[in-house]
Amino acid sequence: MKKVFIITGEVSGDKHASGVARELMMLNPDVQIEAVGGENLAKMGVKLFHNHDKMGAVGLSPSVVFNHVILGAKIVGYLKNVFKPDLVLLVDYGAFNLSVSKHLKRAGIKTFYFIPPQIWASRKWRLRTVKKNIDKVLTIFPFEKKMYDEAGVENVYVGHPLVKELPAPADRAEFFRRHGFDLNKKLVSIFPGSRPFEIKFLFKIFMNTAKIIEKTRNDVQFAVSHATNLPDNAFKTDFKTIKGENHALLSASDALILASGTVALEAALYKTPMIIAYRGPLFFYMVYLLVRSIKKACLVNIITGKDIVPEFLMYDAKAGKIAEKIMNILDSEKEKMLQLSGFRETEELLSSKHCVEEAAKIINEELTKKEG
Repeated sequence: MKKVFIITGEVSGDKHASGVARELMMLNPDVQIEAVGGENLAKMGVKLFHNHDKMGAVGLSPSVVFNHVILGAKIVGYLKNVFKPDLVLLVDYGAFNLSVSKHLKRAGIKTFYFIPPQIWASRKWRLRTVKKNIDKVLTIFPFEKKMYDEAGVENVYVGHPLVKELPAPADRAEFFRRHGFDLNKKLVSIFPGSRPFEIKFLFKIFMNTAKIIEKTRNDVQFAVSHATNLPDNAFKTDFKTIKGENHALLSASDALILASGTVALEAALYKTPMIIAYRGPLFFYMVYLLVRSIKKACLVNIITGKDIVPEFLMYDAKAGKIAEKIMNILDSEKEKMLQLSGFRETEELLSSKHCVEEAAKIINEELTKKEG
């Protein structure tokens, strides 16, 4: 019986890892899988060594760092002395997993990395850690391959999980009826982020943007996405808020105002025109400027290498400028077609591979090779 141990640190990683576990168990019914994960892996019948519910804490407080160090030591001790896996699969959660990888290497444990840290975007020095400690990287962006090839890191492009995991677009008429929207008006949806500091720095800008548009247009209505992890009183607004229906809202809208992040890639796959904006503390922005490896922020622009989605970052994120661009998107067929063309190119570049199936196949090939 072969043993695999999976380490995740957040809900998204748990979700993607559960897909890999499902496919791996179908390929190899005798495989024994344990993990650091959450409810998605548990539902697959994977035994959890530790539930990662509290691992996704944001910040570098002494308690967070201490808890991560203690957990890392417990995991490594368990793997070396008790479970003794044939392979460890690290999933996302870069800082923690890269730290653990050093100890796994010393213990002689074969280690693969699925959804690796975004080294291509910032902190390129982490590539040395990957090269030293990771046996194979399973990448999700096509442009990552060149970077790993040049560094001499064994890697395979498995496709992006969103391509196959994204729910079907919502029925626009049904969605509008259910939430009381006017079918004769255009819907602009606002995604202010899911982290408290994003709400602090972006929400007011986005609300002012909507008010500017509202003053000059009577054919536009607004909705605000309320992230499920935020309390009900996270922000106050007169606009309709919708909680727990991100994908439906992305697909049913005419245009989107987004905080930068994976949500932009989801919007692109739904073919919904957008702008992205981001603003945070000046100190963190200065640090970001020092460590970044690319100048683009939106994943659509990074994947295509083109300026498809307008970006309003830091002090460029002003309500008046964003409002003008959104109205241009709503009115200009040329602007919409430019974005739609970029979205189609993005989807083509991400390939039609079923990401978790590919990852499971590669892992099973490694396990089978070891049997031989």
